[in-house]
Amino acid sequence: MPGDGYVCSIDQGTTSTRCIVVDRAGREVSRAQVEHEQVMPRQGWVEHDPVEIWNATQHVVVKALASAGIDASALAALGIANQRETTVVWNPRTGQPWCNAIVWQDLRTDKIAAAIEADGRGEVIRHRTGLPPATYFSAGKMQWILENVDGVRDATQRGEALFGTIETWLLWNLSGGVDGGIHVTDVTNASRTMLMELESLDWDEELLAFFDIPRSILPEIRPSSDRRLYGRGHPAGPLPGVPLAAALGDQQAAMVGQLCLSPGDAKSTYGTGSFLLLNTGDRPVRSHNGLLTTVCYQLGDAPPVYALEGSTAVTGAAVQWLRDQLGIVGDAAEVEQLAASVPDNGGVHFVPAFSGLFAPYWRSDARGAIVGLSRFNTRAHLARATLEAIAFQTRDVADAMVKDSGVALEVLRVDGGVTANDLCMQIQADVLGVPVSRPVFTETTALGAAYAAGLAVGFWGDVSDLHGSWEEGRRWHPEWDPERRATAHARWQKAVARTLDWVDLDEDE
Repeated sequence: MPGDGYVCSIDQGTTSTRCIVVDRAGREVSRAQVEHEQVMPRQGWVEHDPVEIWNATQHVVVKALASAGIDASALAALGIANQRETTVVWNPRTGQPWCNAIVWQDLRTDKIAAAIEADGRGEVIRHRTGLPPATYFSAGKMQWILENVDGVRDATQRGEALFGTIETWLLWNLSGGVDGGIHVTDVTNASRTMLMELESLDWDEELLAFFDIPRSILPEIRPSSDRRLYGRGHPAGPLPGVPLAAALGDQQAAMVGQLCLSPGDAKSTYGTGSFLLLNTGDRPVRSHNGLLTTVCYQLGDAPPVYALEGSTAVTGAAVQWLRDQLGIVGDAAEVEQLAASVPDNGGVHFVPAFSGLFAPYWRSDARGAIVGLSRFNTRAHLARATLEAIAFQTRDVADAMVKDSGVALEVLRVDGGVTANDLCMQIQADVLGVPVSRPVFTETTALGAAYAAGLAVGFWGDVSDLHGSWEEGRRWHPEWDPERRATAHARWQKAVARTLDWVDLDEDE
């Protein structure tokens, strides 16, 4: 049977899968990480191979345990954090996916979203789920698969198709797959589908009918941290007998990892995209300014905690674009040095609307733009404009959050890979006009999943046991004066306006 010395978490993200082992003090003991392929068969389409992700998960678990010098018997529990909205459909009899997973960034469902908005169903979805009809969420992706992948619709009638987001796919495989794998999701991931009613925490029959999705293929919805457990690791798998105790969407996991557990607490995670969340307590706050109302977490039998969220599709991915598509830097770390070589952006603004604009605009017709160029400008100005784009997109979301909640930010806790860029975090403080705080341990997504798993099995008694594990690593204070801040933001908004109405949604790109 599993021991009680450590907790393990899997953080399955958009570009990579990592596993960390955490001790009782909340300290990282070991980690392993591996990237997976980004499949882009057409413009606007983004896919992942679910089998590759499952294989990567097994690899990092085995490697992290070996690095820690332990085996699975030393683990008290496992938690999973995952890229949200990404949609997998597989055959439970063979264990094989019916097609590649459709990633949250994918735009192929823009016509589905537009049709729902046009005929009034969008308002029903907003009221019941806290989400706008958009390409971002899972229900449209599921509808597209049912309508376009040969055999899937018929397979649902034969019990040969299951739907899940990534944590559901991994839990099914970890618990046995074709040999009795569990089919579950948690409230945070379910709240990102456009199919779960926010307050009942159950699938909504009318919303299922909107997308013509049979309830039989959907997973059971469970708390994020579940004392009843989702299941146990299969004896033949990488975590034999280990309690599978927690799952959260990655941004909600980061809220737990940052210990943003009281109303008014806020954090921003910077990864492929960036995600600013504000804890609103035990009541859902409906947004009137382009934000999402979402489940933040549910720990055991306690009532759910809700959040306001602003999601930005492209932040860290913009830095990757400079490296991979333009080739103006050799690695992501070089962007900071290059951007720091100039005192400002030289009049250049870069709006990386590669997947349209998410919060607070929700414009799938937008596309990326670089504006303000003159012969004076160099690649350094573009590098600095890229870092500023990360900060300005977060500012847009933060402004909407203040309008919706009436709560002004006093400090912003940050985490994720981009926070290693000190210049970017200074620019973030300058653009927001509030201090920015980075913890010593920035992989808070994985840490949050570990915390949730440990709480489920009594590894930690309650959340008060966790507070000593959070430690600030660095704080940035604003250096811009209010006039410079206002002028810079006004120019950013002019640049955003140039990206709109670029794609005609009535035509294929």
